[in-house]
Amino acid sequence: MHNCVLLFLSYFGSHIKDMELENDTRISEFLLLGFSEEPELQPLLFGLFLSMYLITVCGNLLLILAISSDSHLHTPMYFFLANLSFVDICLTSTTIPKMLVNIQTQRKVITYDSCITQMYFFILFVGLDNFLLTVMAYDRFVAICHPLHYTVTMNPQVCVLLVLVSWIMSVLHSLLQTLMALWLSFCRVLEIPHFFCELSQMIQLACSDTFLNDMVLYFATVLLVAAPLAGVLYSYSKIVSSICGISSAQGKYKAFSTCASHLSIVSLFYCTGLGVYLSSASTQSSHAGAVASVMYTVVTPMLNPFIYSLRNRDIKGTLNVFFRKKP
Repeated sequence: MHNCVLLFLSYFGSHIKDMELENDTRISEFLLLGFSEEPELQPLLFGLFLSMYLITVCGNLLLILAISSDSHLHTPMYFFLANLSFVDICLTSTTIPKMLVNIQTQRKVITYDSCITQMYFFILFVGLDNFLLTVMAYDRFVAICHPLHYTVTMNPQVCVLLVLVSWIMSVLHSLLQTLMALWLSFCRVLEIPHFFCELSQMIQLACSDTFLNDMVLYFATVLLVAAPLAGVLYSYSKIVSSICGISSAQGKYKAFSTCASHLSIVSLFYCTGLGVYLSSASTQSSHAGAVASVMYTVVTPMLNPFIYSLRNRDIKGTLNVFFRKKP
């Protein structure tokens, strides 16, 4: 009997040791499958995303430089726009460089620590995009619906406070989601059918209980995405009502032109973002979701400076003066 117990304990101990070894190696790295595994498409993908990344960084940097260099643009609307451009640069820099390195080296590996770090900053900057677009909608609401109180309501202290609150809420939300992800256990080949470490994909790969993660993700989506979106829709409903109440056609056009650029960015960001998650929930096509994610993670930040510069007379004038200056 004693020998049987020893034999059982030795077997159980070796089994536990094997499980510990598996636990040590199971989360050492992930594989980012990206968009396509066909070798002939890799140079095309590399050139396409490198071009988009450079356009995004240069365009948003130029927008920030134009706003900071012209004192006439030191207003709440352009202050928020400069912050949005900075966040867009950070958002694309979180995902695209790693994907370009993987394409160039023909390796799809990302370490566990790098994956968690990438996920943290991605959630952070997407959340900031969400909050800043909401703050900008509120700014347009005050400017159009309550123009006489605009300078008092949107004073510099309030603007800085709104941006600071946006940062704090985004940091806390990203920290919460990341800490929850650290509790997940992964027990099989960790292939992420995406070009970056996306939270919902990691939850789907986990072999441990994900009920709490799903609940936190659900409530965070309702509170931090649906609530700001409702605020944006409410602001624009009031803006449309105010514009319709303006008697002159010129006044209507002037009022609408002040929020047309922001409305374009809001529509592109929310429609593509919601489309990604609704389509992935219904079709379960991860590769299709990865392709659709490009719209709000890459295309929207890239189009942001173009939409604001082409549709905004003040920024166009500042850029013209800036480029005509001689060194």
